[in-house]
Amino acid sequence: MSSVRAVTVTPEVPDSLRLIEDWPEPAPEEGAILVEALAVGICGTDHEIIAGAYGEAPPGQERLVLGHESLGRVLEDPTGTLHPGSLVAGIVRHPDPVPCPNCAVDEWDMCRNGLYTEHGIKALPGFARDRWRVQPKFAVGLDPVLAPVGMLLEPTSVVAKAWDHIERIGTRAEWKPQSVLVTGAGPIGLLAALLATQRGLSVHVLDRATTGPKPELVRALGATYHASPVSELDFAPDVVVECTGAPSVVLDTMCKAGPTGIVCLTGVSSGGRTIDFDAGALNRELVLENNVVFGSVNANRRHWELAAEALARADQSWLTSLITRRVPVSSYTEAYTSSGGDIKVVLDFER
Repeated sequence: MSSVRAVTVTPEVPDSLRLIEDWPEPAPEEGAILVEALAVGICGTDHEIIAGAYGEAPPGQERLVLGHESLGRVLEDPTGTLHPGSLVAGIVRHPDPVPCPNCAVDEWDMCRNGLYTEHGIKALPGFARDRWRVQPKFAVGLDPVLAPVGMLLEPTSVVAKAWDHIERIGTRAEWKPQSVLVTGAGPIGLLAALLATQRGLSVHVLDRATTGPKPELVRALGATYHASPVSELDFAPDVVVECTGAPSVVLDTMCKAGPTGIVCLTGVSSGGRTIDFDAGALNRELVLENNVVFGSVNANRRHWELAAEALARADQSWLTSLITRRVPVSSYTEAYTSSGGDIKVVLDFER
């Protein structure tokens, strides 16, 4: 085999991003399934790790291989779980070794003690290398139709979990939601809107952009696009999926939800900012209308499988249009340089 290229950082050291041309072959201990990398998606988490905000190398190593939005093709699988040539993605989070009650039943997305590990983020090597290994338990097979867009599985798994929990909370009463508001038209917001349209709901997406691809991508789903503040919307949604993390938007969505409404927060706020806000009025609204606000992050295997099904059902040309740049590994620094017009940037290992 040819040498392994790997995109790496020294965790918590700003601007330490490097392409290593002779990275070691993936160790058998990583998993029985050997995979040839096709692509990895890039998101804000990668940018934060590169900036030195967080990240943790595997035990005994100084550098962390990036990449948690994976897509690969199976080279070898002696377990028979998948077949050579199959498309595969690797689940990002692994349960903690203790384990906590949730990790013990494979709900590692709900880990209670924080000892989980994550590929390309926390103590596990990522997928931004020519070859990687994965345990069968953490390998998700993909429909061949998803070859151009399978790296979208990880962000889709996040919103698949969000919708799973929204619907489970909804069973607390007779609940027949009609309208959904998604705030933010980045990859997570657009994929959340996709899953909402697949549920036959009336979908509204709010974002600040008035030009570029976002408005048309929303309309192509049959959804309605808004560029106005949340407070100016003329309806009270049954469900809100908040994907910006912007504090003012988060608070506005809590106030905007209709009676028995459910607000799911998926955007992560940066903190360190205060807002003059009437907390008492918000409390009154939530209590008197029986509303629920909850946070959602990561996903377990069930959600990854739901996400794979959702992507396979989607309009493939629409999914392809989410990818605004495909950058070859040789130009890796360009892939990790933000551009105001990007929706999803992909690092392409086939080019």
